[in-house]
Amino acid sequence: MTYCVAMCLEAGLLFASDSRTNAGVDHVATFRKMHRFEVPGERLIVVLAAGNLATTQNVLALLRQRANVDAGQPNLLTVASLYDAACLLGETLREVIQRDGPTLAQANIDAGSSFILGGQIAGESPRLFNIYPQGNFIEAMPETPYFQIGESKYGKPIIDRIVDYQSPVMEAAQCALISFDSTIRSNLSVGPPIDLLCYERDALVPSLVRRIGEDDVYFAQVRKAWADGLRAAFAALPPLSNEDVP
Repeated sequence: MTYCVAMCLEAGLLFASDSRTNAGVDHVATFRKMHRFEVPGERLIVVLAAGNLATTQNVLALLRQRANVDAGQPNLLTVASLYDAACLLGETLREVIQRDGPTLAQANIDAGSSFILGGQIAGESPRLFNIYPQGNFIEAMPETPYFQIGESKYGKPIIDRIVDYQSPVMEAAQCALISFDSTIRSNLSVGPPIDLLCYERDALVPSLVRRIGEDDVYFAQVRKAWADGLRAAFAALPPLSNEDVP
């Protein structure tokens, strides 16, 4: 399984993804799920991937191959807008599914994959898109500034309580790490290393890129502080008594 989260905030963007994949309890591996396409000072596009690993790798391989070939065709390094980038990713996903899907379906294998694409191209604001397995997509808005793909349910409550469009990027990054802690504690199919990327509006280069492993000191501090805070908050709750029952 996978857990990826991305946020489009007034101050910039935040991306985070785990690295665990598994095809059974005895077949666990690590694969990077965050991918960057960038021209420093002109564009930064980040793609997070979840779902069938072969499908996601084929989609990203085609996107990179076409970005490295000067054939006059639109690619992630030449499209004029993030909307065009999302369209291109959706089209590439449909291309791979049309090619491989029927064969995989015969073996009862789900070829479906989903993606989050975001970033900024010079001349427009930062944008964020959630691309569905069918290749269509929606865009984040100030009222709904974040997307999750993969094993999202465990990490969602903390983001809903803490993050809004005005949240600072680094504060959102802390919240994302807590959401990963909650997910890792409740689901063995999600695990470190966690790839984290922070982006400040109009910088056109990342402001922070960090890979957080099992022994990361900061992540351990955050996990402990959050757990201690939850226990303290629970201990401070008013007691429940029979007098409160109608």
